[in-house]
Amino acid sequence: MVLENAAKILTQAQREKYFRDGYVGVPGLVGDEWLQRLNKVTAEFVEASRHVTGKEDKRFDLEPDHTPEAPRIRRLNSPVDCHEEYWAFASKGPFVDIAEDLLGPDIKFHHAKLNFKWGGGGEEVKWHQDIQFWPHTNYDVITIGVYLDDVTDDMAPMGVIPGSQDGPLFDLYDQSGQWTGNIRDEDLPQVATGRAEYLGGPAGSITVHNCRSIHGSPPNESPRPRPLLLCAYSAADALPITNLTAGGRYAECVVRGKPARWARFDPRPVLMPPDWSKTGYKSIFEHQQREM
Repeated sequence: MVLENAAKILTQAQREKYFRDGYVGVPGLVGDEWLQRLNKVTAEFVEASRHVTGKEDKRFDLEPDHTPEAPRIRRLNSPVDCHEEYWAFASKGPFVDIAEDLLGPDIKFHHAKLNFKWGGGGEEVKWHQDIQFWPHTNYDVITIGVYLDDVTDDMAPMGVIPGSQDGPLFDLYDQSGQWTGNIRDEDLPQVATGRAEYLGGPAGSITVHNCRSIHGSPPNESPRPRPLLLCAYSAADALPITNLTAGGRYAECVVRGKPARWARFDPRPVLMPPDWSKTGYKSIFEHQQREM
């Protein structure tokens, strides 16, 4: 049992909440030094995005109304491949201790992204679960996020449905068989979205959710952006089933402990995503907003 191991950074109550509810948020956990380093390099990418239009620069997923005068990045793709500061944080920062507290001593890095949720209508993320995007042999896979700025209730903090990690995995295809990346409207009554807990807080606050947990966030109608750096980690014996992140420089890199000699298989089935090796992967925003 992971809970029998001594904690590195989370309290026992925080660990117990994660295993009970499928998520946990901790205000202000990441310190000022890391935040300054991350915000400095993030500002450089925002500035660089001013010169980008369309989809020619694969680092950026841009909102449709992005302009040089008013940059609106939806996502910086694979930031750990874009700048060494992000990888330093993902591999040596507090995220690795958090992962060990919840997954055990042997940890792999899976992938990262930086979602901006720009102010003045930054797009919603519809209710979904993560594991259908990148299935593994078991469900000891988590996503850890850190808010790079203060996030108040009007800035669309991420909401998570407590206990949903122990419920069903939902179909993220529509009735015609098209991948949408979100739970169908007709299935939402089963989700109890009114029970969601929204995880905000001051800069440095972290969010952690299990790969089966149902989560999402509304549009950001505040005037301020809501940058959230997200890194996914897995237990060493959770092996990816698809090759979605195979091109990533650090995908499946062991960041704590040792590699697994045996793969562990959960008997519960997992939905398979489309074969993006043939069509190319689009961001969750593109799929959910039906941008073809």
